[in-house]
Amino acid sequence: MGALLIVVLFAGYGLGRLNNGTAAGPATTPAATTSTSTGVINENMPHTHGATGAGLTTTAGAAVGGLSLSADGVTLRPASTTFQAGKKQRLSFTINGPGGAPVTSYAIVHDKPLHLIVIRRDLTGFQHLHPEMAADGTWGIDLTLARPGLYRMITDFTALVGGQQVTTTLGSDLTVAGDYSPESLPAPTPAATTDGLTVAYEGNPGTAAVQPLLMTVTGADGKPAAVEPYLGAFGHLVVIRQGDLAYVHVHPELQLVDGKVKFWITAPSPGDYRMFFDFQVTGRVHTAAWTLKIG
Repeated sequence: MGALLIVVLFAGYGLGRLNNGTAAGPATTPAATTSTSTGVINENMPHTHGATGAGLTTTAGAAVGGLSLSADGVTLRPASTTFQAGKKQRLSFTINGPGGAPVTSYAIVHDKPLHLIVIRRDLTGFQHLHPEMAADGTWGIDLTLARPGLYRMITDFTALVGGQQVTTTLGSDLTVAGDYSPESLPAPTPAATTDGLTVAYEGNPGTAAVQPLLMTVTGADGKPAAVEPYLGAFGHLVVIRQGDLAYVHVHPELQLVDGKVKFWITAPSPGDYRMFFDFQVTGRVHTAAWTLKIG
């Protein structure tokens, strides 16, 4: 099975204090913890999630994410994977360590200890969610899957396991019973509309080299909209490949470039991809989506 690769050029990477009080790598000013069982990590440099191990790369061929239930000694265990179309249900799961017990110590990465992506096999129904963890290590969130079909849940996190940091992405299928009618991907276009906003990207990602990708957000009046920080960055870009639903979560440069959000990406091979850009304007989070063809 192939795997999506997005490589991000980044200036540096700093690790803050973990909950055991030790430092890993160059120290940075840590963010506030959400609980005594949650560590801290500073990931405000542009980078990508999706690889096993460190989960970060500046070289081709390293980033793969969301294709397995288990990696790096940790395993995703959903309590249930069956849902009813259009009905709100509780999605509960644990991340189990090598001994089988749920992990309870996580780092705060872009303001959250765990990022959850849910998407249908035809790349519709995208959701970027942030479940909450109970004291026993059980994660939970109310989830509505609108239509029948096979979905993928992808968990993106940094855990403290056996005194070591584990940054990885694990995935599992979710099933919604009923007649599944997959949709074709929309035609590629550099501009997308969402909630009355127009988002256009500039750039031509390919397989040969890392390329810049700039996002411009325009309001209904045709004037540039002021993009605000959201989860520790000016935006989050999730890229998923058609077919295997391999995943990478990309963060931009620290500062806007002439009012634009700037990413650096490359792709591993020709294929069809779907890009989802989460951003915030006037206190509200929006998601723009595009089809990307790599020829």
